[in-house]
Amino acid sequence: MSGGTDSSVAAILLKESGYDVTGVTFRFFEKEEGDLSSANDAAEVASKLGIKHIIYDARTLFEKEIIRYFIREYIDGRTPVPCMLCNNFIKWPLLMKIADENGIKKIATGHYARIIHYNNHLLIAKGSDPDKDQSFFLWGISKEIRNRMLLPLGTLLKKEIRETAQKKGFYKIAQKKDSIGVCFCPEDYRPFLRKYADPSVLSPGFFIDEKGTILGKHQGYPYYTVGQRRGLGLNLQQAMYVKEIRKEENLIVLSELKSLYKQEMIVKDYQLCAPEYFDFKHIVICKIRYRKQATPSIVKQIDKNYLYIKFLEPLEMVAPGQSAAFYDNDMVVGGGIIDSAS
Repeated sequence: MSGGTDSSVAAILLKESGYDVTGVTFRFFEKEEGDLSSANDAAEVASKLGIKHIIYDARTLFEKEIIRYFIREYIDGRTPVPCMLCNNFIKWPLLMKIADENGIKKIATGHYARIIHYNNHLLIAKGSDPDKDQSFFLWGISKEIRNRMLLPLGTLLKKEIRETAQKKGFYKIAQKKDSIGVCFCPEDYRPFLRKYADPSVLSPGFFIDEKGTILGKHQGYPYYTVGQRRGLGLNLQQAMYVKEIRKEENLIVLSELKSLYKQEMIVKDYQLCAPEYFDFKHIVICKIRYRKQATPSIVKQIDKNYLYIKFLEPLEMVAPGQSAAFYDNDMVVGGGIIDSAS
């Protein structure tokens, strides 16, 4: 229970369905030391519902596994996916740990996704609200956790969830704004890097084109990501995009959009939720962005560490470090982290 609308309504719906509910609020990152406003909001909802409420301090773990990773990826010239990492390898495993310690069988969140049975698998599927679907972030959830998951918001629309909070008398919760972006730097990540990263890697360098011609100066390669067009600070005669980041030389290669299209990629740290789809015969839909992108692909395992993906349609702006989720219709059948593309 984050103190927001979605997790609060999830608790309300579970309580009304007859479950003995325990609410858990994680302390992951606080912009101001001791800021417990969200935890207090969650505690207020729990008190009104008459359910047990636990505040779990995970700040040390979050700093080690998420914040350090976030900074390291930008310094390595890659595009981090902290929300995916947190959901799959911090939040859900911690929920299961707390559940086990308290003798609780099921674990639930306010994610907009569903759990479905298919071909002897228990799979995560897209939520019914296309504008809020969060299945893209959940490909790494282990089978053990999927067997215990409840996702009470999966079949609902956001407007229905706000209406539910209103009808049940949770007026403050009903009006809460949705959280946007990464929780520890929801807007521009560059000030965050300036505060926490080693200043030596944030030195100015040069933009060059594909032929090596200098186009201008950049502020430091970690401030840019593959596929970026806006915010380059250049006045060029045509639209140019970040094609490549060469961290050793502190160079950023710019090109036209047509040069960013890729035919294949390698994915690491993968999970196959339904292994039969990855025989290089089945066509799956590959998504490397949360919204507005879906590419037919075929996938095969190289070894236990890597997958090979061939796009059946060229795909632009494939950035190392991004998350790739594989779908069959609405079902998430696997996913991984992009290692390289060509």
